[in-house]
Amino acid sequence: MAKKEKKGEEAGGAPAWMVTYSDLVTLLLTFFVLLLSMANMDQVKFSAAAGSLRGAFGVFGGKDEREISPPSLVELTPAHDDLVQRLYSRIMVQMNRLRLDPSIKLVKDRGAVILRINESVLFSPGTSKLKPAALPVLAKVASLVEPLPLQLRIEGHTDDLPFTSKDMSNWDLSVARSVAVLKFFQQSDLFPLDRMSAVGYGAEHPLVPNDTAENRAKNRRVEFVLESLGNYREDLPYLIDANEQLPF
Repeated sequence: MAKKEKKGEEAGGAPAWMVTYSDLVTLLLTFFVLLLSMANMDQVKFSAAAGSLRGAFGVFGGKDEREISPPSLVELTPAHDDLVQRLYSRIMVQMNRLRLDPSIKLVKDRGAVILRINESVLFSPGTSKLKPAALPVLAKVASLVEPLPLQLRIEGHTDDLPFTSKDMSNWDLSVARSVAVLKFFQQSDLFPLDRMSAVGYGAEHPLVPNDTAENRAKNRRVEFVLESLGNYREDLPYLIDANEQLPF
């Protein structure tokens, strides 16, 4: 006759509730990983969703526990940095093909890709009228940027030397120069007007201190700030071209 099991002896293995609990934790982990993967797509929506989850789990902010504090903006930008790098690489390849003036610099700054052109390439000192030699240069710049899904902001910058005329200031000159470039693009039908803007900063944003003639020459410039039109995740496949990437 088989022996009876001892009273109170437990069966081997984990308790039944542990399996359900493990499944729940796994599902929660998957859910939060999914939220994290979408954080760069729309940071505001992600923050709102995170705030709702904190409220659902009973985590409230503020002095009064009955009030839910507004969700803070989550700064997660690796995908945006990736876009900037891809833009930089693609434009650099095109610049080499077009053989643009060596004085035209391509830089990554302020979370965007910027084409920086010295004043001497486009304008005579103290004037806002484009040089005849500047027109083919600007045409090449437009042909470089126009096919890309980018917004173009044209920025004028000057040094800090004051004008002798009271009717003209560095700010006036910087605005007039950026508008002159914008008008050339628009009138020559080189770039859509609805994707362009023009601003002037005068001497307020120098690259280097205005303490020598050489430094002042560096600060007198026009910058073409290239920014994404909208959803950069949708733009990325368009920007990836294995034949046009630099060997990294």
